[in-house]
Amino acid sequence: MRVWMGLPISLALALSLVPHMGATTLEQLTLDDMIQKSTAIVRARVTGSHTGTRAGNIYTYFQFQVIENWKGRTSGEVAVPGGVAGGIRQSVSGSPEMKTGQEYVLFLWTSGSGLTQVIGLSQGIFKLSEEGSGGGGVAIAQRPPASELMLDRSGRPVEDHAVTMQLQDLRTRVHQALRAAK
Repeated sequence: MRVWMGLPISLALALSLVPHMGATTLEQLTLDDMIQKSTAIVRARVTGSHTGTRAGNIYTYFQFQVIENWKGRTSGEVAVPGGVAGGIRQSVSGSPEMKTGQEYVLFLWTSGSGLTQVIGLSQGIFKLSEEGSGGGGVAIAQRPPASELMLDRSGRPVEDHAVTMQLQDLRTRVHQALRAAK
């Protein structure tokens, strides 16, 4: 009986010693914020992926073929935090998911160390799909709402909303914002 009474206490003590895994908190970025802060914006198709480690963190590296280049230049690879490497899984809340063969509009940021990532994590990736039938439909860019805690510029919690727009409208908006910034 002593073993059973001591087990819950030992378990509670052990769990209290486990460091708290913090959830991801994102600063809410407007489309204009992402356009201005990105070092590259591309329409691309994912062609493959692999995982690796960098500075003790696991990343999934997605290779992509650029279909349209709207801003800057990119290497054709983007690092997304999280993945499985060496038998260890690291999950990062807010990291976007991508699938080989799928087209996306990617808002990218390359650091001084050369690591290219999606800006704002899941905020900076728009999945492309076709609306309509018979192959003559309209291309639609979609981003679901972020499920992570989202803060405005002053640090107040805000609710994120899905973004859905025609690809042509997104392209026009990016080009207009870039022209206005010059």
